[in-house]
Amino acid sequence: MHAITIPEPGGPEALVWAEVPDPQPGEGEVLVEVAASAVNRADIMQRQGFYDPPPGASAYPGLECSGRVAEVGPGVSGWAVGDEVCALLAGGGYAEKVVVPAGQLLPVPQGLDVKRAAALPEVVCTVWSNVFMVAHLRPGETLLVHGGSSGIGTMAIQLAKAVGAKVAVTAGTKEKLERCAELGADILINYREQDFVAEVKDATGGAGADVILDNMGAKYLDRNVQALAVNGRLAIIGMQGGRKGELNIGTLLAKRAAVSATSLRARPLEEKAAIVAAVKEHVWPLFAGGHVRPVVDREMPMSEAAEGHRVVEESGHIGKVLLVTS
Repeated sequence: MHAITIPEPGGPEALVWAEVPDPQPGEGEVLVEVAASAVNRADIMQRQGFYDPPPGASAYPGLECSGRVAEVGPGVSGWAVGDEVCALLAGGGYAEKVVVPAGQLLPVPQGLDVKRAAALPEVVCTVWSNVFMVAHLRPGETLLVHGGSSGIGTMAIQLAKAVGAKVAVTAGTKEKLERCAELGADILINYREQDFVAEVKDATGGAGADVILDNMGAKYLDRNVQALAVNGRLAIIGMQGGRKGELNIGTLLAKRAAVSATSLRARPLEEKAAIVAAVKEHVWPLFAGGHVRPVVDREMPMSEAAEGHRVVEESGHIGKVLLVTS
């Protein structure tokens, strides 16, 4: 088979489409013939040499994929050759075939093309686990999403609206904010021109956001805490704005607020399987009802993954960039 390899860390040109050995499914695993994968920030960090795969994971980038079951390994039930699936991965999605633990497989949602399903596993599992399983967003509360036009952001808007929450987003252009509004965002904040703390407080009568989903890390830490409501919950999922920030414990105590930080890739298999099961139970019915859809900016051949990385690094996209095998 062919896969995107990274002989040496570097820029997008470091991604090389090469012939590699076919993977073989082991106990509890399924072999998937990949139709598409998607570009995530974690893939870019891996390419740059800053985010190695966890032990035992594929060396190839790609944290999600969609395709068809090609082989079922020992000890696996509930899946058959030919099933259309999408999968949460620790790596290996940028390839023509990938081995997946059975607990990280999901059926392609009803009415969705198999290729577009590649836009779902990483973002849905990230949003559901952080916004709902950790931060416990409830109907009537306000969620602030930084990077509202990203793959994570576009999914967070839709899922929050589906449960009856109010949604505020930050983005850097009018076009991106308009797309967020089309998805249901209520409060639109251009972070280049507006102070998100002031805007969120003004829109909530001074209360602030009950939950904040943050991809920036250090750069936004202090202002995120300022923007939280009493009993608010800040969920940090990225470090695009740096690793180390100063946390005002006094403000946090006064608000009886909480700060959590999670990652998905290196979690134990049983934790990933629990998240995937929760997503199947709570989110997949929303696709069947037409309430939630992936937002795909563009598709391109997987062999041209370097161009996909350039697009995402320049932040000119809205939603997901897909890499398709044919």
